[in-house]
Amino acid sequence: MGLIEAPELLLSEKEWKEVKEKSNSRQDSALPCVICKEDFGLQQQVLLSCSHVFHRACLEAFEKFSGRKSCPMCRKEQYQRRIIHEGAREHRLKCATRIQAAWRGFIVRQWYKKLRQTVPPKDPKLRKKFYEDKFQNISDRLLQSMEARNQRVDDLLLEIDQSIAASRHAMRQIDGNIEGTMAEAHWDDVQLQAVQRAVSDCPICIMPLGDEGVHLSNNPSRPIVLLSCSHVFHATCLQAFEEFSLDKHHVCPVCRSLYQKKLL
Repeated sequence: MGLIEAPELLLSEKEWKEVKEKSNSRQDSALPCVICKEDFGLQQQVLLSCSHVFHRACLEAFEKFSGRKSCPMCRKEQYQRRIIHEGAREHRLKCATRIQAAWRGFIVRQWYKKLRQTVPPKDPKLRKKFYEDKFQNISDRLLQSMEARNQRVDDLLLEIDQSIAASRHAMRQIDGNIEGTMAEAHWDDVQLQAVQRAVSDCPICIMPLGDEGVHLSNNPSRPIVLLSCSHVFHATCLQAFEEFSLDKHHVCPVCRSLYQKKLL
């Protein structure tokens, strides 16, 4: 009604575009916020109708503590504001630039390091040091290779020893079971196998067992023994063989199996 001045009309899209272009021409979004002196980053950013930009939280805090609505830069009152994202875009560009610079620097350092390792310098002192380091690296690699190879050989030998020990243990258990069953078997069948083999000499001393071979049982001077594996020896020869044997489990001199013996 003319008592007070009418409020300003809202800015149109075209006018907001001109205000934004004016702010971008001064690169306000690339500079820190004038209130908190920090980069805009990914925080919300407001553009005023006077073309100045601030953090939204900083502007609201300024309005709250100042008690009036005026631009902190130009002191224009009754301004209009709009959320923009120019500061976030500038922040992403800076981050991408830093990542690219770090990656390119890493690539260049690696390239330069390989260059120093492959191309000898021209200075005589540096060239001498270059070849000394080269020779030292070759020697270190050879030593490491030999240590690794020796370790592999030691592991292989240890595995072989363990396998042999396990096999021996299993064979002793099998022979023990056989020995236990042979203790209950009939010696007549074993003696029949020895007679069918028709062995007349002792395999140890290569001397005759007797006039009747395996059937001889009344010669006190050279008694013979029959093993559970059906092999026949002189008792004295087998006893001497057992005395000189290093293994506590005696095995047959012919077939290398555990046995029980019977004096004929």
